[in-house]
Amino acid sequence: MTTAAARPDHRPHADGRSPYRVTPARVLRFEWHKLRSLRSSWITLVSAAVLMLAVGVVMGATYTSDGGDSDVDTVVLVLYGSVLSALCTVVLGILVTAGEYSTGLIRASLAAVPRRLPVLWAKAAVFTVTVFVIMLATSLLTFLVAQFFLHDTDQAASLGDPGVFGAVVGNSAAITLLSLIALGLGALLRSVPGAIGAYIGGVMILPEVLSMLPYDVVESAIKYFPTQAAGVLGSATPLEGDASTGGAVLALCLWAGASLATAALLLRRRDA
Repeated sequence: MTTAAARPDHRPHADGRSPYRVTPARVLRFEWHKLRSLRSSWITLVSAAVLMLAVGVVMGATYTSDGGDSDVDTVVLVLYGSVLSALCTVVLGILVTAGEYSTGLIRASLAAVPRRLPVLWAKAAVFTVTVFVIMLATSLLTFLVAQFFLHDTDQAASLGDPGVFGAVVGNSAAITLLSLIALGLGALLRSVPGAIGAYIGGVMILPEVLSMLPYDVVESAIKYFPTQAAGVLGSATPLEGDASTGGAVLALCLWAGASLATAALLLRRRDA
């Protein structure tokens, strides 16, 4: 009798609702638990943070005013390690989606959430918030530590200088949106090697190939490709000819949205 009384009440609520309803909050919690419980997630995120901080410290500690780099944007110089950090978070984004297909865990996720699309949206939301918060904290720390070494050079700057804080935040947003594109590719291709190859070929290499074409329209379009737009967001003083900050943000959001929308469309039409 004691054992029976201790069992949880599985009966429907008075209004007829099941105690096991699938709600957005529960799907978000489910995806958050999956992300934080995987050791690879934190290893990748810590690696991204350490790389950015380490490169920033090296750039600050070894910089000299007579080295010929005085015309380099301060934020770009200090956060140069963002290139390596983005590679880490891009791989993590692919693992968040394509990794579940390789292990078969996606079948359990979709069985628990039969409508399917909430799983993808929850993954994207949890991943976006986690990466942005960690990258923003790391970018701020890296900038401050590097400026400790640069305070008596021509690259000395503070977060209150025009465009600096916006560039630090923009750098974090750019890394996050690039990684979100990768997350969509992982869900779309369902293969970790395939998604990594598609990202390298389509996002990193294709713009460089297209830039060799002698057409003004191609040159104008390349400014809004993901990596080029990301560079604009991470610079306190964008170069002449680059896309505007607003245009770069819109372009990255559209690329990430297109990646996720295509993945969502196929998720509804294909079997797990």
